[in-house]
Amino acid sequence: MKNIILAGMIAFWATGAVAHSAMDETTPANEAVLTDAPSEIVMNFLHDIRLTKVRLTQADNPAVDLDLSAYKGMEIDFTVPMQSVGSGTYVIDWRGLGADGHAMTGSFSFVVE
Repeated sequence: MKNIILAGMIAFWATGAVAHSAMDETTPANEAVLTDAPSEIVMNFLHDIRLTKVRLTQADNPAVDLDLSAYKGMEIDFTVPMQSVGSGTYVIDWRGLGADGHAMTGSFSFVVE
C-alpha cells in the first residue's frame, strides 16, 4: 500500500512540475549591461508556454507591448522583435499560460549604456 501511495505522490509531483514553465534563459541576460540596444529579445522556457503579453518599459517612455503575432500556440523558445528607446534600464514583463492553463508572469531587465 505504501508503494502505491508513494507512486501516486511522485506522479502528482511530476505532473505539477511540468505544468508550470519556468524561465530558463533570456538574451540579453537578466541584469546584463549592453553598449547597444538589441533588435530582439529571446526568452527560453523549460516547458511549453503560450505567451499572451510581453511589455517593454524604459525610463520615462510609455510602456510598449511587443509583437507576439508570430506565436499562436504553445512554444518553448520565443524571439521577439523590439525597438531601441535609448539608453537606460529596460524592463521586460511577460505573462502567459502554462500547459495546464495556469497564468504565469515574470520579468527581467537589462541596461543599455
